[in-house]
Amino acid sequence: MATHRLDAAPDTVHWGFFDAALKPLMTIDSGDTVTISTVSGSPPQMPKPWNGTTLVIPKALSAIHAAVQPKLGPHICTGPIAVRGAKAGQVLEVRIKQIDLHYDWGYNMIRPLAGALPDDFDAVRLLHIPLDRERMVALLPWGAEIPLRPFFGVTAVAPPPAWGAVSTAPPRKNGGNLDNKELVAGTTLYLPIHVDGALFSVGDGHGAQGDGEVCITAIETGLIGTFELILRKDMTLEWPMAETPTHVMTMAFDPDLDDCLVIAQRDMLKLICARTNISREDAYTLCSLAADLRVTQVVNGSKGIHVMLEKKYLGRPRA
Repeated sequence: MATHRLDAAPDTVHWGFFDAALKPLMTIDSGDTVTISTVSGSPPQMPKPWNGTTLVIPKALSAIHAAVQPKLGPHICTGPIAVRGAKAGQVLEVRIKQIDLHYDWGYNMIRPLAGALPDDFDAVRLLHIPLDRERMVALLPWGAEIPLRPFFGVTAVAPPPAWGAVSTAPPRKNGGNLDNKELVAGTTLYLPIHVDGALFSVGDGHGAQGDGEVCITAIETGLIGTFELILRKDMTLEWPMAETPTHVMTMAFDPDLDDCLVIAQRDMLKLICARTNISREDAYTLCSLAADLRVTQVVNGSKGIHVMLEKKYLGRPRA
């Protein structure tokens, strides 16, 4: 299988929106691997010297600021990439092979009228956070260190053509701003395809994030990801799902967390029943005893729930 590379640049990013009308920057075959670099941050979020240390702004990010205008949302996404033969109704399997830091800093921002506590903070607070690549920790200004577990906040295929251009901010059935901290290297994400070619894009690199992302930002940074993209004609999905080395995971997004819960939980029951021969009632009991229901994020308009179940429970089905 072939390998490819796509780097963030003014002519390879779309800033703030998804649209099925975007033209692919390259077309690859199912099973090919592509390495994609991403950048994050608007001009007001760029760093100044920190404790006497200059945090370097990548040339690609400065060039994007000079040449590209944001539209609808905040995220700078690299892509899209088409997968040859992909058709609407199929599924794109995204094997996340590797994720590396693209630069040596990230930022976190609080702003009024946003986040899980929109009325509690009346001023913008912007932090620039150095990232120690060798130790893989973030250095917080009050002396704490946060282990880095980099992942892409935004991983998406194109939305249905009838939607037109949509903001990257809320997660949707095409993926997008999932902000799911489990999607680290070694995880496989499955995205329902809505347009021929699939049109895969990534962005919104996160160095670390807690479930919830309560202040509306994680450690926002640039990342370089390597993905193996596989067309799955044998699957159908309505919502994204994922597998870690140890767990299966269903996801759902809606302004109402209760609705997210219902969708993600029902999808986990479907998954269990499809991979074993136990009844739906038994699957429901299994989830109550062994599955973890987590709040992905609560700050992106559509909130998120993901349900995780260890793969060992999907092993040898009973006779």
